[in-house]
Amino acid sequence: MNIRFACPVCEHLCRLDLPGPTEWQCPACDHLVALHLPPEKDTLPACVLCGNTELYKKKDFPHWLGLTILTVACLGSIIPYYLYHQWWTWVILIGSALFDGLLYLWVGDVVVCYRCQAHYRGMPAGDEHKPFELGIAERYRQERLRRQQLQAAKKTP
Repeated sequence: MNIRFACPVCEHLCRLDLPGPTEWQCPACDHLVALHLPPEKDTLPACVLCGNTELYKKKDFPHWLGLTILTVACLGSIIPYYLYHQWWTWVILIGSALFDGLLYLWVGDVVVCYRCQAHYRGMPAGDEHKPFELGIAERYRQERLRRQQLQAAKKTP
């Protein structure tokens, strides 16, 4: 399993392979983080970096690429539709839907921590983690905003 995350202090993007060390030190700012390693090798009950137990599962696919495929298919179907070639219009639209379905089956999942946004790849398939929930994400977004406001208040005299 590998983890991609940002350093909690300097936001430097980093990668860590597990199983590995029990501590991690940022190469940019030398911040030291004690890792919360899972008791079993193939499970992830909590985030290794921050210890948060609320994790979600999503497809490991860039959203911008999916939207680009959809946009190209829609724009590409306009030309044959304008020229009254409805069969070609349907071929383009249904072909893009089939391509999207194949990508969905081919691409694996990634587990993400709501709090620190660490991405865990290479985990065994399972239903241990639920899909993204907006209410939980909003709670952690508000937590980040409050933390930033407190840090800004401490810096200003």
